[in-house]
Amino acid sequence: MSAPLFIGLDAGTSVTKAAVFDLTGRQLAEASRRTVLSRPHPGWSELDPEEAWQAALAVLKEVAALIGEDAHRIAAIGLTAAMVGAWVVDGKGNALRPGITWEDSRAQSWIDRRLSADPQFLSRIFLSSGSMLQQGCTLPVLAWLAENEGQILARASYVMSYKDFLRMRLTGLAATDRSEASVVPGSARERSRNPAMIELFDLEALAHLLPPVMDSESFIGGLSPTVAEAIGVRAGLPVGIGAGDVPATIIGAGGLSTGTATAVLGTTCMVGVCHDRPVFEPRDLGLLFTLPGHRWYRAMVNVAGTLNLDWAFSALAPDLASHPERFDMINEMIDVVPAGAHGLVYLPYLSESGIIAPVVDRHARAQFYGLSPRHDRAALFRAVMEGVAFAMRDLFDALDFTGDRVLLTGGGAQNPLWAQMIANLAEKDVLVPKGTQFGARGAALLAATAAGHFPSIVEASSSVSGGGTRYQPDSEGAEALRTALAQYREARDKLLKCEN
Repeated sequence: MSAPLFIGLDAGTSVTKAAVFDLTGRQLAEASRRTVLSRPHPGWSELDPEEAWQAALAVLKEVAALIGEDAHRIAAIGLTAAMVGAWVVDGKGNALRPGITWEDSRAQSWIDRRLSADPQFLSRIFLSSGSMLQQGCTLPVLAWLAENEGQILARASYVMSYKDFLRMRLTGLAATDRSEASVVPGSARERSRNPAMIELFDLEALAHLLPPVMDSESFIGGLSPTVAEAIGVRAGLPVGIGAGDVPATIIGAGGLSTGTATAVLGTTCMVGVCHDRPVFEPRDLGLLFTLPGHRWYRAMVNVAGTLNLDWAFSALAPDLASHPERFDMINEMIDVVPAGAHGLVYLPYLSESGIIAPVVDRHARAQFYGLSPRHDRAALFRAVMEGVAFAMRDLFDALDFTGDRVLLTGGGAQNPLWAQMIANLAEKDVLVPKGTQFGARGAALLAATAAGHFPSIVEASSSVSGGGTRYQPDSEGAEALRTALAQYREARDKLLKCEN
């Protein structure tokens, strides 16, 4: 009998990807489609559900076609996607409004009112979830919807996350996993939702809209005949419960072992450490993700990572933005600019929701500091890349990580100049694992574990660890960045003075 293959579907807020893997974690095919974020009002961030669904169908169909005659070997589909937010659907999985993403901040006014009445509101949440509340989490968004779109909720059967919306469209069945349920916010200790949190957000009457919670490494139903025909695979193909994009990435990168540090330099910039128990220190700072395999990922997040470079391309180099070799061209451009970008500092706080590490400041915004006529486009690009790397150093410091090696994933990890910069600033070896689609691979490994091909997801993740490209701290490069780091911290502290 032919060895089984597994598809991993990874739906981000701007790109939806699918990839096919064998049981060794080797990638055989991949496909991607871009999706367009809508920002109809300040602070809003939405996705068109039909566009999101069609993108998922397209990439699934493409990877099935790419493996040709081996398509019959596909044993299951695993899922992951951008976490939390709110996708409001009826009983058939049809969306009743645009999907609200994790970076949406419309609920801030609701949160502010609650904070005025209860100054310990955010700390109460942290003691349960281990995470500082982000405005785009499901419960605050649901509270906002209850106040402003009650007529839509009256028609709804479920309010769910992005991957759970896609799974319901694939199978017709509603569910969520523990990684999502614990950060809605829920309970990190119980690895599920927390009735006390639902009560804290005055949502007891709407709790029935939250789907049942299941383990990530399990199946729920199979592909409907209509969907299977559209993709080109067999009807009833098992579909995994899956996990959020952060847990799936850690699994797919081989980072599920206790004590392993994994950094994500993607749309979001994040540094965290895997633990075998929930860790709530430092208090009232950062995030705590509940991982499959009875693991937890204590993380510090800058919120905006490669988003800063995307902005720089569109604003500073629209002539290069769509060039297939744009990253090599930028690296070549900034390679002649010395460390510190001639005294120019960039603070990479580009998200409209502010930051939650190294301090909590929802008003923090990106800016250049020290700009003068001498700074050209190359210096501005150098400052942007350094600013993100400096922010990652802040996250390492907040975690107080004492290990000597860090796994670096995300699109930014593929840039050798950036990876070396991070190694120099962190003063640790940086290992960029082999491969690119770690979220999709993590989703595929969860499906393979659900199918019984691994004793546990921890062993499945361990099976793909090792290999890749190693960047070691360079003393000369680290020394050159120290002055620039000091200038960055001076600018950072001036901006964040209200929180320091």
